[in-house]
Amino acid sequence: MADDTPGWRFFIDRGGTFTDCVARDPAGRLRVAKLLSSDDAPLAAIRQLLGLPDGAPLPGGLTVRMGTTVATNALLERAGARVGLVITRGFGDLLEIGDQARPQLFALAIEKPAPLCEEVLEVDARVSPAGELLARPDPRALQHDFRAMFARGVRSLAIAVLHAYTPAGKALERELAALARTCGFGHVTLSHEVSGGLGLLARAETAVTDAYLTPPLRARVGRLAAALPGSRLHFMQSSGDLCDASRFRGRDAIVSGPAGGVVAVAELARRLGLGQVIGFDMGGTSTDVCRHAGEFERSYETRVAGVRVRTPMLALHTVAAGGGSICAYDGRRFSVGPQSVGADPGPLCYGRPGAGPLALTDISLALGRILPHRFPFPLARARVDAALERLSEKTGLSAPAVAQGFFAVAASSMAAAIRAVSVARGHDVREHAMIVFGGAGGQFACAVARELGVRTLVFHPLAGVLSAKGIGVARLGWHGEADAGRRVLEPGALRELTPTFEALVARGRAALEDDGAAPDAIRVTRRVDLRYRGTQTPLTIALPEPLPDDEDERDALEELRARFVAAHRRAFGYARPEHPVELVRARVELGAAGEPDASRGELATQARPGEDRGSLPEHVTLWADGRRHERVPVRLRETLFTAPGETALEGPALILEATATIVLDPGWRMEQAAGGCLIARDDRPVLGDTEEERGGAAPTAGDAAPDPVRLEIMGNRFMAIAEEMGVALQNTAQSVNIKERLDFSCALFNAAGELVANAPHVPVHLGSMDRSVETIIRRNADTVRPGDVFALNAPYDGGTHLPD
Repeated sequence: MADDTPGWRFFIDRGGTFTDCVARDPAGRLRVAKLLSSDDAPLAAIRQLLGLPDGAPLPGGLTVRMGTTVATNALLERAGARVGLVITRGFGDLLEIGDQARPQLFALAIEKPAPLCEEVLEVDARVSPAGELLARPDPRALQHDFRAMFARGVRSLAIAVLHAYTPAGKALERELAALARTCGFGHVTLSHEVSGGLGLLARAETAVTDAYLTPPLRARVGRLAAALPGSRLHFMQSSGDLCDASRFRGRDAIVSGPAGGVVAVAELARRLGLGQVIGFDMGGTSTDVCRHAGEFERSYETRVAGVRVRTPMLALHTVAAGGGSICAYDGRRFSVGPQSVGADPGPLCYGRPGAGPLALTDISLALGRILPHRFPFPLARARVDAALERLSEKTGLSAPAVAQGFFAVAASSMAAAIRAVSVARGHDVREHAMIVFGGAGGQFACAVARELGVRTLVFHPLAGVLSAKGIGVARLGWHGEADAGRRVLEPGALRELTPTFEALVARGRAALEDDGAAPDAIRVTRRVDLRYRGTQTPLTIALPEPLPDDEDERDALEELRARFVAAHRRAFGYARPEHPVELVRARVELGAAGEPDASRGELATQARPGEDRGSLPEHVTLWADGRRHERVPVRLRETLFTAPGETALEGPALILEATATIVLDPGWRMEQAAGGCLIARDDRPVLGDTEEERGGAAPTAGDAAPDPVRLEIMGNRFMAIAEEMGVALQNTAQSVNIKERLDFSCALFNAAGELVANAPHVPVHLGSMDRSVETIIRRNADTVRPGDVFALNAPYDGGTHLPD
């Protein structure tokens, strides 16, 4: 055993491909392990770092914190429990109908994702919106139905009663659950326990998802806990908070692993004094991005793998562009992803049988952004060169131009994801620094930042395992919500909510103390969801702490309203200061003070197998900014800034780490920062829109065919604009048709009224929208001015909808 076990702390991110483990030994040194993921990988990582043989029993007294993608994978693979849904009579087909969301917009044979529940049981259980009990099922008949469902193999139940957010609705769901347990069901999820607000569809889907994921998740957690007797085991929740293993459930586990990366980004920003940051995590199959500006941004309703889940979840945006993403040319345009070559056979350069399409890793190799010397096996560079030559013949571009084109398309796609968590929410991305992590992030970071106008990049020394490190600094936490009755925000409204807040706080304190939190370490944050009366989209606003008494309530209400107006203007571009505001939902967040030093310490020396500086070239050829750069220096990260007088590194340069490569593009300057971090800055003028600045050729009127790279990049940008229009329309709509049925379409048109790009909305409108736009242009060509807005619903001019 490497050291005495008391005081050992393990922070584990169990991903789909790799399991990362950061350990802090009793002396405060950090150790790192990375293993291929399997059911036993977390235990194997602990044994490896403790110096124990495979299969050896683990000692007690350990502290283990873990994030996992098990729940996400179960959703994607449809590998959860066999679930039955019990719902108010008349709503049995609710989940099958869903809303009008169509991920594959123009598919002629629509394949809707199957509901997670195998069976639906409609029961006479109904409550009015005012909380009046309207119908209660016959217990004997219901038990007969439950036993029949159990006999058919259903083992987990979700119960969703109409208006279950009312006291009578909650009591009715509990009655049904008690009857179900007498019939053998080991797990029952009640909709009001997993989602306390309005919206039967979202509440029922969340309950079914929880019932689907929790039984297999708890089975796996139970096996892990049994192998760690006498140790404390906590799990990372999607909210960014930890909980005891006994409290970990399916609906809170969906982004358990990636949430650790968001927490790490927040902690690193705090330590470096950065006010607004973007987290950029690029892996093998996808790129996750997030934003942090002093407090966590959370979404409370998210769609994952085709399933709507209503639960506190750190705001992450994922794009299917990673090292394994397939690079293709369809005769007109370049594309990157969403398909991936996977780990086996992997990219073309791996040289394995069956490897076919080019992947982004191949493109990085061709452009000199990764070195073959850092791989544990020889790379087949010749296969990549041959594939690029074939594409060169098809496109008429040189092989380096083809590679640069795919690189530019991928960078543009990742930049669009970052805009989705910043610009689309009313934030100027140019005012942010970008924290880069993940195995491939360093290869693309400078290019993506340049695309966005971001001037500062941060590279942590443990960037390859940053999600695991973030789990180490996370806190114990609990989130609760309750319906606020849609009271108008006026004197007395907050006082009426006091009992609701007190009940939520009491539940949260009990949960955290059971998890091991000290009572005096628990901090409480109260929030309310506010919206303008008549609209459907609330904004979550923090209340002042402590809650004001009667004398101070008026001042508190004015401050709360001012916060809401400012947030509404930032999110939606307008505000209605005199319009009534209503309270939709009360929220409480409790957290026990985290341990900021838990995953800090000196990194223990861990030799890289086969590492030999002598085998690495001193210089390489690099393609960057559309140009070929000769004799670009290659540096090892551990030797940076160790020579006397060396304080900065000018790009272009390659910096090699144990598990990743950082490409410092021309124009960037890198310096050492606190905690072993590297900071790169770009002080050049903001990148312009001319193709000369972007390293390509601008199209001319006589061009026979458009540039396939520019076509894809501009197409993606236009599509993103249309999608952002849809988000704004849905968020500001007062119509149920628009807000919940998603019965709308958004598109961009050129000056002649011809369709340029459309978002993936309802197709029926797109066939006539161009006629509507052409009509408006024709009738107003001489009078239209910037900022004008037109509404049209004449059926002879293409109108299909009442203006919302």
